[in-house]
Order: sequence, then C-alpha cells, then structure tokens
Amino acid sequence: MPTAAENPAPAPVPPSRVHPVVPSPELLESAAATLRMLAEPTRLHLLWQLTHRPHTVTELVEATGAARTVVSQHLAKLRMSGLVEARKQGRHVIYSVPDGHLHRLVAEIVNHADHRLTGEPVHE
Repeated sequence: MPTAAENPAPAPVPPSRVHPVVPSPELLESAAATLRMLAEPTRLHLLWQLTHRPHTVTELVEATGAARTVVSQHLAKLRMSGLVEARKQGRHVIYSVPDGHLHRLVAEIVNHADHRLTGEPVHE
C-alpha cells in the first residue's frame, strides 16, 4: 500500500473565477474589443510574455524579436485599451497584465492553438 509520501494528496482546486453574467450588448462589445486586441500576433505575443512576469520594453523586444518601435506602438494600444499597466522604475517603464481573467484567456487561446496545430486531443 502506498504511503502518503509516495502518493501525496491532490492540490486543492481553486474556486471558480467564472462569475455569472448576462451578456448585454455593451458587454459583448467590450468582449469583442478585447478579442480584437488579441487578434494581432505581436500583441498576443507581448501579452503572453507579460502574463508570465512584468517586462521592460527592452526585454519584450528581445523576447519577441519585434522592432522596438513596433513593440512600443503595440504596448501603447494595449495600455489605451486597459489590458496592460505601466509603472516607472528608475529610468525604465515596467509593463504588466493586472487582470487574472486576461492571464487565463491568453493561456487558454495559446493552448487552444497548440492543440489545433499539434493534433493534441481536445479536453475540458
């Protein structure tokens, strides 16, 4: 019979972060606006990077391979849309994604695309 050390208890399941809403026209437009911001590959890559940890523009340029001006323009759009925040730290501006829903959305869409490209079976 396995011991507790050999068969640890499963980690507790976090409470659902999905809350019931009624999709009004304004809510659907807001959701569609967010999806439009995600629909550009460079912006999606920037958001994916920022969901892992805050970054400077220089770090994002290195991580994405995009030109500095391109990264800056996309970050400006993401800031204006409220999807990323920026704070000054000395001479640097640090960008982050403060919204847990957006963290999960970006992770899910990247994983969904991975399943489509690799043929990995879908799951719940």
